[in-house]
Amino acid sequence: MANLKEIRDRISSVKNTRKITEAMRLVAAAKVRRAQEQVLRSRPFADRLARVLENLQSRMRFEDVDAPLLEERPIETITLLVVSADRGLCGGYNANIIKRTEQRFAELKAQGYAVDLVLIGRKAITYFQNRSYPIKATFTGLEQVPNAAEAMKIAGEVLADFIGGASDRVEIIYTKFINLVSSRPVSQTLLPLDPQGIASPDDEIFRLTTREGQLVVEPGTAANQAPALPSDIIFEQSPDQLLNALLPLYLENQLLRALQEAAASELASRMTAMNNASDNAKALAKTLTLDYNKARQAAITQEILEVVGGASAMA
Repeated sequence: MANLKEIRDRISSVKNTRKITEAMRLVAAAKVRRAQEQVLRSRPFADRLARVLENLQSRMRFEDVDAPLLEERPIETITLLVVSADRGLCGGYNANIIKRTEQRFAELKAQGYAVDLVLIGRKAITYFQNRSYPIKATFTGLEQVPNAAEAMKIAGEVLADFIGGASDRVEIIYTKFINLVSSRPVSQTLLPLDPQGIASPDDEIFRLTTREGQLVVEPGTAANQAPALPSDIIFEQSPDQLLNALLPLYLENQLLRALQEAAASELASRMTAMNNASDNAKALAKTLTLDYNKARQAAITQEILEVVGGASAMA
């Protein structure tokens, strides 16, 4: 009977665990919706800013303008800005971004560059601190859905190093959201800014909706929705003043979009991991219930045999 009690206790534990993982899955799904809404709310500003820069680009040659964020100089030091999570329980999300960072770090070191790290998220900070990597700055405690203030703070850190000459190039390594079950660590040059990449015609967005009771993602492309600026518009400020005012905003917006994609990827990974955990718990509880019924039947059969045997002996 002790064996039956152990199996019964384990079934109860598995069912309680499933309740927790199911709750975490639902919370992650709700937060993915928030991440989507945040991306869509920030899009009008990004589109309008890109339109202004695109109009400036069509009227002058950026390479002839003295703009520090566009300056390309001989590369000696490269900063890797790594976006990870503060928490675990999100499948291979953190492991994949750490692995991609180690690969990129090794590639750049092999080419003779000095490389330092700016880390976002406790998981990456703990990992690289324990392995004595050169860490320049760390950021933790970001909102689950990043906002413009957080992006501005991080952008200020890397911007100061780039303008001050402490870093000649800044690359951001983050997880690109593809769909609810797929994401990919990517590396993208953040500084110096590429004037040719200001207007991206194939900018991908995602829409999380409910269809037949199931959460689904409808990916698609959204071209710049902001109206084109009139060709005869006149800017009062000089090109240098305009660019030095607009390019930092563009940098912060690019960083914010990367943070939002990373957050959506983390939440989707957590939702998938918790869904798999719930399914595994359900299958395990079913198996344990079957084992419990078999053990209980065996115990009953044994008791019957003992009663029959005792009655036979008395006869």
